[in-house]
Amino acid sequence: MLRAWLLLFAGALALTGMVLLIRGLPGGAQALGLGALIVVGTVFERRYRPGNARPQARWEPTGERFEDPQTGKTMRVLYDRSSGERRYVSDSQPPPGAS
Repeated sequence: MLRAWLLLFAGALALTGMVLLIRGLPGGAQALGLGALIVVGTVFERRYRPGNARPQARWEPTGERFEDPQTGKTMRVLYDRSSGERRYVSDSQPPPGAS
């Protein structure tokens, strides 16, 4: 619902900008540009919602370990083959899936 209102507002802003540009009044380009930017940003936004999250990743240890220079803790590297994503976790944490 909010998305629809935002698109309506941005469309009205862009239309106002076009009218201002046609009549040669100041502020037309800014209104048109801002309206277009809001429309494009809203239409092409990425959605991060828990319901749309990808299935649970299968994290595998790579055997790599290093010392984090900020915390001084030993970190290990986990890898998800399906996405290629790497995750760095403290060596003192239990492995994923362990209870």
